[in-house]
Amino acid sequence: MGVLRSPSLETSLGPWRDPKRYLWLLGVVMPMLPFMAAGLVALTGLGVFWWWGPIFAFILLPILDITVGRDTSNPPEEAVAALDRDKYYRWCTYLFIPLQYLALVYSCYLWAGSSLSVPDKIGLAATMGVVAGVAINAAHELGHKRDRLERRLSKIALAQTAYGHFYVEHNRGHHVRVATPEDPASSRLGESFWAYWPRTVFGSIGSAWGMESRRFAKRGTTKWSWRNDVLTAWSLTIVLWLALIIAFGMGIAPYLIVQALVGITLLEAVNYLEHYGLLRQSRGDRYVRVTPEHSWNSNNTVSNLLLYHLQRHSDHHANPARRYQSLRHMDQAPQLPSGYAAMIILATVPFAWRKVMDPRLAAHYGEDLSLANISPRKRDRIMTNQPGSPVH
Repeated sequence: MGVLRSPSLETSLGPWRDPKRYLWLLGVVMPMLPFMAAGLVALTGLGVFWWWGPIFAFILLPILDITVGRDTSNPPEEAVAALDRDKYYRWCTYLFIPLQYLALVYSCYLWAGSSLSVPDKIGLAATMGVVAGVAINAAHELGHKRDRLERRLSKIALAQTAYGHFYVEHNRGHHVRVATPEDPASSRLGESFWAYWPRTVFGSIGSAWGMESRRFAKRGTTKWSWRNDVLTAWSLTIVLWLALIIAFGMGIAPYLIVQALVGITLLEAVNYLEHYGLLRQSRGDRYVRVTPEHSWNSNNTVSNLLLYHLQRHSDHHANPARRYQSLRHMDQAPQLPSGYAAMIILATVPFAWRKVMDPRLAAHYGEDLSLANISPRKRDRIMTNQPGSPVH
């Protein structure tokens, strides 16, 4: 056991060890889901386990979140610099990507074969889609860093879902406009997830393309360049998908599309709940700076370990360059009632989502919903309702 003992970091309060250090390796559980599915099917003979990804993410994970509970502990500020320098934590994220691609190739092999029924192949595509969604999260962690290798790995992780423009839009768009009406990735009070999905998906594509177009216009050069980050990212997807189709046949194409749509939907469901109804107030022609109050937070231990502390989203937006192992719980941040897995399920049922979240949002703003980011179509109805009551 001594081999697994976390190294000691000196602080003014004495030596400190990261209690989660080796637990971060649990992140590699997610790209292993297709292999687990195949193993469970072989063990039980039940084809339902090809749907193991959704079963794990939306049944088992919420149960684990409730069972294990929350962790609000923070690393000492004096230890943060040493934590950030420790390359072990970087390798925990690097390891995700080769396993992600191994799972994708394995899934293509199974889709191309004749041993699985179409429903089983769709189940496997849904499982691979869960991997794809979490891969976007790994890309999110890597894409925020200044290291060139990490940025390149971020683009590679995004290629599977054809969502490479996220690399541009998230870093240069969302983080600038978060919790404002101008941000396609910030959901609004009264806006259902199903109304939000097309607005954010197509809005993010348009935003990323517009930012790159303006960047090249300022240089006086054409945007049709290999230095255009959007074109480069989309090209990676084209090369990847063509290579897989050439290797395994055209029959895998529908399943590649399904897994990408599932992954994209998981990402946007997370985006939906991370900033629901939160608004940065304006001062003159500018919005106030981003603070922890502008993101919903969650400290559920298990899902945070599997998602590289993504649920400590308030600190992430206040300090985007801070590495996942150093992200902190902040008392002033609004708190979600559960981890992301349970909240994604809730978001798919609009009346249930509003019943749970609208009163929390109202309480966050002291019952003054005029301070919230409200859907323009619902503004009149919301403002005439009693503060804190769910929107109908």
